[in-house]
Amino acid sequence: MITLDQANRIIEAIIKRGAEQQCRPLSVIVVEPGCIVKAFQKEDGSSMVRFEMAFGKAYAALALGRSSTLVRVRNEEKPVFMRYLLSATDNKIFPEGGGMLIRADNGDVVGAVGVTGDTEHKDEELAAFGIRAAGFKTDDDCAGMGRGVNVRQTK
Repeated sequence: MITLDQANRIIEAIIKRGAEQQCRPLSVIVVEPGCIVKAFQKEDGSSMVRFEMAFGKAYAALALGRSSTLVRVRNEEKPVFMRYLLSATDNKIFPEGGGMLIRADNGDVVGAVGVTGDTEHKDEELAAFGIRAAGFKTDDDCAGMGRGVNVRQTK
């Protein structure tokens, strides 16, 4: 379980880092397993539909057990499969980079983060930064933990 304080630390770290890197205005969501919203913030100047985009990225990561960048790759490789998943989830999945699983030290998934506002690459980089800044791990951090952790690497 991820606490509200931990969720807010993730968001704060992402927004601070985004400002340091002169990113466009960001919107960031942290969700619990089941994609239940724990915390969300939208910077001044963010455009419409940012909540839905951030939520869709986090939802994609949880639904497929991989970063939303890998969900985008799956969308390109298997469009029929993804059309089914989009339909089955009432179009909640947003297959675009910036959504990542949040893992505990033992590799268990405790939530997901969705970042939107800048480029796909930058959103993903910021998601990983926020996860680590709050003391959690990403899929890449858990890649060597064995099959039981069920990690699909971004690279």
